[in-house]
Amino acid sequence: MSASIILGIESSCDDTSAAIISGSKILSNIAANQAIHNEYGGVVPELASRAHQQNIIPVVEKAFSKANIQQNEICAIGFTRGPGLLGSLLVGTSFAKSLAMSLNVPLIEVNHLQAHILAHFIDDANPMPPTFPFLCLTVSGGHTMIVLVKDYFEMEIIGKTIDDAAGEAFDKIGKIFDLDYPAGPIIDKLAKEGNPDAFQFNKPRMENYDYSFSGIKTSVLYFIQKEVRKNPDFIKENLNDLCASVQRSIIEILMNKLEKASLDLNIKDVAIAGGVSANSALRKAMEINQEKLGWNIFIPKFEYTTDNAAMIAIVAKLKYERGEFTDIRTTATAKYDL
Repeated sequence: MSASIILGIESSCDDTSAAIISGSKILSNIAANQAIHNEYGGVVPELASRAHQQNIIPVVEKAFSKANIQQNEICAIGFTRGPGLLGSLLVGTSFAKSLAMSLNVPLIEVNHLQAHILAHFIDDANPMPPTFPFLCLTVSGGHTMIVLVKDYFEMEIIGKTIDDAAGEAFDKIGKIFDLDYPAGPIIDKLAKEGNPDAFQFNKPRMENYDYSFSGIKTSVLYFIQKEVRKNPDFIKENLNDLCASVQRSIIEILMNKLEKASLDLNIKDVAIAGGVSANSALRKAMEINQEKLGWNIFIPKFEYTTDNAAMIAIVAKLKYERGEFTDIRTTATAKYDL
């Protein structure tokens, strides 16, 4: 039996992406970014929807072309049903349904958060995939949670943020520093030249494995306001140290709860997923815990960290093998439980 060939489509936020998977091997993974949001300091839903409409056909065509696959060779189409921005999701969902009908192939809905986690099972995501059960810190601009992964489709959120996500905190603090959007990668870059112990910021005291990031954002804001009153050039003169100190604080908040969960549940297989898993300090912290705590760590390839269709395709492949197909009457949903 030859490997199933599946088209994956991702459009949950501001990246339009399409990927072709054969078995567990990604043949193409194409994404179109939306630079228009940079000038607004965040994603504007209406503009995102319009850009998806412009991008989706060229992106899908390029995915087929790069994979050297014809449309009539695919067995199914997987698409992000949610969670995400409803207008953006509607573009991907509508396109997937139309193409599936025209090609007479099954439709497979995918949970965006599950896809971030299951990206670890793409052939080239890791040297070896994690074994069940494992812990996955899923951390992005919209979500921050610790997930106990018992099987491919048996996942339990054991801790989550009660307010801002970690990626959102990076972006909002970046705005305080007058950095461009998205600020997370810029802070990561500038932090490499700074002293992470230069400044101290408040850390939350949360029960269990839950997170909170609104407090550190407020702590940074008040600190900056106080220092700028004394020295108007304070941010410019201390930017690298500020970025390094903020990054250290956020990564410590993330890792403290992950370490606690690993210890309490006696689970040594620990993975990270989502856009913030591209952060160099988070990756370094995972490597340190590999040595210190004996973790088996799973850090995905950079291209599988941000929103991408390869992760949608791998989930669609797993569902295809189980015969879990979606009715053509399905609709996009902004909220979609894990």
